Amino acid sequence: MRFFRRTLLCLLLPACVWAAAPAVTPGWNRVLVAPIKTSIYVGSVTLTTQPFVRNDLTLGSTYAAKVFPWIFWNETGDITITLNAEQLARLERGERCLFTGEAQNHKGKPRHVTGHADPTGPDTGKIKVRIGAGDVELIFNGTYHLAVAEKIAAEVQPAADQ
Repeated sequence: MRFFRRTLLCLLLPACVWAAAPAVTPGWNRVLVAPIKTSIYVGSVTLTTQPFVRNDLTLGSTYAAKVFPWIFWNETGDITITLNAEQLARLERGERCLFTGEAQNHKGKPRHVTGHADPTGPDTGKIKVRIGAGDVELIFNGTYHLAVAEKIAAEVQPAADQ
């Protein structure tokens, strides 16, 4: 009986450890979002972000919103998107990933952020971002690219040398 218990323990212990192991961390640590534009009444807003940096389950970046023709509405600020483990796993599996986040402009005004990402390839996809600015909701549709910091530096370096 003692032999049976020890054998069972030896067989089940690795299975329990494997089941409790954390999920594999994605191979990317940056998200590049191409500049995206939306229309407003008699004008447009172009949203440009620096590469989003992944820190565990959050993505952080800075943004610039250019409002044409009303340049006095232009703003810059910080933006953070939060993903839970399930959302991150869905993105890794190539499934739609819903996200929420917060932004704060250069004057300290909060902006609510929601949206979704639809993968179209292993490291690319389409993104829809909704940003609440007061009583106005701006909806942006664009593309994203998942990348590693070293690859970004290698892509930027040749362009800087020209």
